[in-house]
Amino acid sequence: MKKLLFSIAVLLSLSTTAQTQNDVTEFLGIPVDGTKWEMIRRLKARGFRSTDYDREVLKGEFNGRDVNVHVVTNNNKVYRIMIADATTTDERNIRARFNTLCRQFENNPKYISLNEDQTISDDEKIFYEMTIKKRCYQAVFYQKPEDGVVAEKLKELITSEYTEDQLANPTEEIEQKSALLQELLLGIPYENKVVWFTIAELRGKFYIVMYYDNTYNQANGDNL
Repeated sequence: MKKLLFSIAVLLSLSTTAQTQNDVTEFLGIPVDGTKWEMIRRLKARGFRSTDYDREVLKGEFNGRDVNVHVVTNNNKVYRIMIADATTTDERNIRARFNTLCRQFENNPKYISLNEDQTISDDEKIFYEMTIKKRCYQAVFYQKPEDGVVAEKLKELITSEYTEDQLANPTEEIEQKSALLQELLLGIPYENKVVWFTIAELRGKFYIVMYYDNTYNQANGDNL
């Protein structure tokens, strides 16, 4: 059993490395990866343009709203695209906007949610909850892996360890490893392809901030 677990750990590490190159979070079809200026150039090609106060902050339209777009990096690698509404609104409208976004993501086949309902109820006092009770309203979704990514990676990892004859007549150990690897691989693309949004407050008004995160490129404490 120890040998099996060790082998799975090694293979899982290899699978994670491979997926950082092939299946990462996308924003408008653009991988959230590469350098800041590469990302800015690609976003400008999609119609965004630099703001007057900072050429690294872009402005434009996204999902029917005027927004400001920030490209966030770690070690010169992009790990986050942050999209903030350009204008604020009142409590009633921010509730409707938040709930509409929840439904849009829920109905989009490219995403999966691990929570049943992330909407805000009609009787929720958003301003009071945020300013007095310091509550954070947010909804989290995960981009699904590309078609065939999990199956292809599972086949690649298994065939790297076993011959065709062994796989044609698998032992109990091989079957266990295959089942565990498949379960683990199914989770990796989800947890590392995060898209989430939250309500921000500014002088009694509200706006939505969205984040497209490639967690592979986030800081993990290596430089501490």
